Amino acid sequence: MIINLAITSQLKRMKKTIYLLIIFSTGLAVSCKKSSKSPDPIAPSKVGSTLDLIKDSVYLYAKEDYYWYDALPTYAQFNPRSFTGTADIDALNNEVNAISQYKINPQTKLPYEYYASAPGEAKYSFIDNGEASTALNGVKGDFGFAPIYINITTTDLRVKYVYPGSPADLAGIKRGYRITAINNNTNFSYDGSTGPNVQFVINAYSNSNTITMTLVKFDGTSMNVSLNATNYAVNPVLYSKVYDEGNGHKVGYIVFNSFTSDAVADPRLNTAFNDFSANGVTDLVVDLRYNGGGYVSTAEYLANLIVPAAKSGTLMYNTYFNDVLTNNKESLLANQVRVDPTTHQSYNYAQFDYSVAGNAVKFSKVGSFNVSRVFFIITGSTASASELTINNLIPVMDVKFIGSTSYGKPVGFFDVDINKYQLYIPEFETKNSANQGGYYTGMTPGSSAYPGIQDLDDVTKEFGDPSEKLLAYALNYVKTGTYTVPTQGVASTNNIGLRSFSISQANSAARALEKNQFSGMIFNKPLKKRK
Repeated sequence: MIINLAITSQLKRMKKTIYLLIIFSTGLAVSCKKSSKSPDPIAPSKVGSTLDLIKDSVYLYAKEDYYWYDALPTYAQFNPRSFTGTADIDALNNEVNAISQYKINPQTKLPYEYYASAPGEAKYSFIDNGEASTALNGVKGDFGFAPIYINITTTDLRVKYVYPGSPADLAGIKRGYRITAINNNTNFSYDGSTGPNVQFVINAYSNSNTITMTLVKFDGTSMNVSLNATNYAVNPVLYSKVYDEGNGHKVGYIVFNSFTSDAVADPRLNTAFNDFSANGVTDLVVDLRYNGGGYVSTAEYLANLIVPAAKSGTLMYNTYFNDVLTNNKESLLANQVRVDPTTHQSYNYAQFDYSVAGNAVKFSKVGSFNVSRVFFIITGSTASASELTINNLIPVMDVKFIGSTSYGKPVGFFDVDINKYQLYIPEFETKNSANQGGYYTGMTPGSSAYPGIQDLDDVTKEFGDPSEKLLAYALNYVKTGTYTVPTQGVASTNNIGLRSFSISQANSAARALEKNQFSGMIFNKPLKKRK
């Protein structure tokens, strides 16, 4: 029997009140019973504040389900209740950060979740109040834009993208516009990922309900805007177009910014790829430069739109869970009860088959679009479900890479509800049909494993401008077989001599401004029940 793990945010809210006490009474009772067989001198207690019990549950779920659970210390050694913070969510994330630093990657000699931009913080794991699932189900409540420091100077802050239909879009803001004032402040030059200037920018655009800005347009004129954060429907396809490059070469270009739910993403993707098919596209460019991931099912759908029809029915990828789950030794996951939105039947996460064979995914071609080569534009913000899509296609077609090293996240998670919070910790790893995976340090364009060209992002132009540096590389390769592009299209961002911003600083700055944005892949696809 197949049951879909996908669930709407509304159903989640309904069930949370029902299972609020189950998590603490049943879940902790089971854990206490198990701990009596363990050598721990101290076991979780059902006595304590609600926050204490939540902290205990975070540790206990990690000890059972975390992909690297085997490196975690005992309950007594870890002492979940010792973690504090300005707010409850801060204390919980401090605990999650601590959990993430135990397992060491033998290749890097650093924790698998080591985050170079913020050492000590988790690269993958986090806990939130449900914001991630709400956004991925197609509703965002913000201004609809994101800023980025241009990579040649520490003082040039630009708009890196705008969501269609958002407050920023309705105000006429475009990608590439330079931001010269925020809330009447003109001094926000880059001062480190935790510096006061950067924190001011983060708080202004992601932790506030209103913002005023002055922006400089492409023609040099200025505009003043005042935005209110509102809910709007997310269109993850920011741009798509067909370019006729002559000699029978037509290039389909799509900017895909988030792996939202199937209901939100699939129709938009279908529209773009149907247009590509109708226009006889011969080469494809998929721009994932700011796509931090999302739902696994959407990643599979995009791969099935791109894959050659001849590969339909062959293995796409395998999924690997820890041995607690694969050997059916979990107990707490029985408390993770969900309601299938189609059948309206309830089920829990302990009922499923977590074996490799039980989770093998095969290609199933969607639509009539058919090319043998695809270019992926990536940056350090390209993560998780984006990398999953790319990795799955590498063995089955000609895949080329343009941009800078991706984020590096070959692991994913399913959501774990604890009181009003949702815990996301890596529970599985994926590998493609050639058994390739493990890209914890990212995919680097131009390397032996990822053929293409490495260069930094060009935020000076709108998506789709053929002179925008990274797109220009792909278009020129289609025409000439080389990545060389005209100097005038890239001079502003290629002139190393003018840089006051190192490459590492630019990457750290980009990640710092994305601190409150989702990066990951959520396991929402159908699972088989254990026999």
